[in-house]
Amino acid sequence: MPVITGARSVLRPATALAAIFLALAAVSAPGPAHAADGTGTVAEALRKSPVYVDPRAEKQLSTADADALAKKIEDADRPVFVAVLPESAEFPQATLLKDLRALTGVTGVYAVRLGDGFNAATDGQVMSRDAVANLKGAARRSSPEDAGAQLNSFVEQALLRADGSAPSSWAADGGDDSGTGLLVAGGVVVAVGAGAYALHRRSRKKKEERERTELEALRVVVDEDITAFGEELDRLGFSPSEPGATDDMRQDYTRALDAYDRAKTQMAEATRPHDVQQVTGTLEQGRFTLATLAARRGGDPLPGHRLPCFFDPRHGPSASDVRWAPEGGAPRPVPACAADAARMADGGEPQSRMVDTGHGRQPYWNAGPAYTPWAGGYFGGGGGGMLGGLLVGTMLGSVISAPSAFAATGAPAEDLPDGGDFSGAGFNPADFGSGFGGGDSGSDFGGGDW
Repeated sequence: MPVITGARSVLRPATALAAIFLALAAVSAPGPAHAADGTGTVAEALRKSPVYVDPRAEKQLSTADADALAKKIEDADRPVFVAVLPESAEFPQATLLKDLRALTGVTGVYAVRLGDGFNAATDGQVMSRDAVANLKGAARRSSPEDAGAQLNSFVEQALLRADGSAPSSWAADGGDDSGTGLLVAGGVVVAVGAGAYALHRRSRKKKEERERTELEALRVVVDEDITAFGEELDRLGFSPSEPGATDDMRQDYTRALDAYDRAKTQMAEATRPHDVQQVTGTLEQGRFTLATLAARRGGDPLPGHRLPCFFDPRHGPSASDVRWAPEGGAPRPVPACAADAARMADGGEPQSRMVDTGHGRQPYWNAGPAYTPWAGGYFGGGGGGMLGGLLVGTMLGSVISAPSAFAATGAPAEDLPDGGDFSGAGFNPADFGSGFGGGDSGSDFGGGDW
């Protein structure tokens, strides 16, 4: 069992007193007895480490891979729990996730590989049920025969979406006897106040570092978009003084130039990934203006304001809708430029926008949630519904179910709900589903659907 040390919860001033009493109770009472049943054993292990692999399931996930996965979770400081278990009567599918959550007693995201099946659930304050259902579906479609790849795929996305911090119990292995417990308790009381603020600062720093990394990755992509737009302006070769130029043409050209300059300024001033949305929104407006100018200049009918080409917004406004499905997903209509629509009509593949990821070059819809604001600016991300419909079944689509996917919350970090808190059995069982036969719906975690 991989046990990772050094993780801590973020303790806010409002919860510091509760933490003190919990710490006093923990150190002045005998350590918990070793659970007699299989689920209890797993729960006890998850209180000490984010990843547990049953000895009978070690062929599914090696010790080295389990340790690496546990370290990834600990480094992200998020309450994500993973168990790899054999199919056994000890682990009843109908109640396994609820039982694990109740016995572990810590709010978080729980993922279980049971034999060849996979399931996951969450406390509502840590992540929305829709988001977990979408992530679960994406994980099931990605490498279902490879437990390590499947679990890493789920965990990587869950860490980016989960609220709260890792439970402090991951940092403590075992308890003190009652003779020394009171001495330790005194130290806890003295240290917890100062420690809470320090841990809070550490959590905020990690978040800021993650946002800086995401913003720099987005900056590369957006700079390419801005450059491509500038090249379109040059290729158009319009001059306000050319023969046949009208006031409407000149106004279109001025608006396009303004969009180009404004996008450069907005990107230079961006400080958070969310700021990218306004940049790509400006570029989308600029490209539509260019299409309008080209139509006026050629004497063609003015285009309607359609969404950009789904496959690569640099292609400009779409000309029609085509049927498309992501790998393993259901077909749906998506907007496409004339060139991509023609390629698909001939049985070919569209020219999709590829971006760099930790797993090599991928289409932007498989590049993870950092690209949500980038796509949102192009496809109207104010509410997420339109883009979510286009991307359902993809990695990016799996994180667009929550309204906060597109908009930065106005609440300060210290007011956001926290995960990793001790709540014992006082959790909402509806978050973990009442049964296991409901498939991937957000209201039922499909417990039997392994």
